[in-house]
Amino acid sequence: MSSVLVTGASGFVGQALCTQMLRQGWHVKAALRTPHQFSPDTNSGIKPVTVGQINDQTDWAAALVDVDVVIHLAARVHVMKDKAVDPLAAFLKVNLYGTSHLAQQAALAGVKRFVYVSSVKVNGEETHGQHSYTEQDKPAPLDPYGISKWEAEQALQRIAQDTGLEVVVVRPPLVYGPGVKGNFLSLLNTVNKGIPMPLAGMHNARSLVYIGNLVSAMMTCATHPKAAGQTYLVRDGEDVSTTLLVKKIALALGRKNRSFYFPPSLLRTAAAVLGRSAQIDKLLGSLRVNDAKLRDELDWVPPHTLEQGLCATAAWYHQWLH
Repeated sequence: MSSVLVTGASGFVGQALCTQMLRQGWHVKAALRTPHQFSPDTNSGIKPVTVGQINDQTDWAAALVDVDVVIHLAARVHVMKDKAVDPLAAFLKVNLYGTSHLAQQAALAGVKRFVYVSSVKVNGEETHGQHSYTEQDKPAPLDPYGISKWEAEQALQRIAQDTGLEVVVVRPPLVYGPGVKGNFLSLLNTVNKGIPMPLAGMHNARSLVYIGNLVSAMMTCATHPKAAGQTYLVRDGEDVSTTLLVKKIALALGRKNRSFYFPPSLLRTAAAVLGRSAQIDKLLGSLRVNDAKLRDELDWVPPHTLEQGLCATAAWYHQWLH
């Protein structure tokens, strides 16, 4: 049996990852900011380790004892309205310096492999036409979050060269599933309430990844011999327009799809007036990733379809409401 340390273990992805790895027979350590972030009733068998804030001073010694693999999920995450005086410095403190410090400590502790969950934002914010992002594309992060993730990736490659630590980078697009928050939860709420949305007739294409598929990919990256030193993009396998996504969500929720057509150019104008351009860009723009490298090199196949993922998310959402 192998031992894994999962950072960000109390988060949306972290909880799902810890649970699945425990089921697969791993010894799971959960790195937590505070000791009360995990419920012992629902996480029996997972060993919590309190590490406090993540930065270049974090003490990882106890957490890394007898650990074979680190899966690093913890990060200062992207927010729409950042209140930090210097957002880039705030992101770098956690996402670059905190990550580098952990990797160096992991190498010293004899950890074999370090799986870093980065972001498709390292590639950029939008694709055009039939183009899909690949691992070979020149990184083009545009916001402080994406920049901090790209700088962390580069720092990890340097540490890998210096120490022999096997680094694997995973760049997911939008993750959804039971427990999802943010824009996807807002979309679920809007569709469930039957609020009409001007989202019919859109021809964009966006890659998504269901949390169960992301967990499967991370676990593959943690163990596959060929993954060492590689970077992988991941997705469900089916890119969808915003129009089709809303239709599929409505079907999964058992609600009527109340989308209607409204000219995209007028939508963008209205959004600009309301200061909501970033949100509209996500709804109207395309962001496609090519996951052929992950499938070909690691023989990985997503265990869940988009429909299965949406149905599981809808089932959780109905329970969450009640």
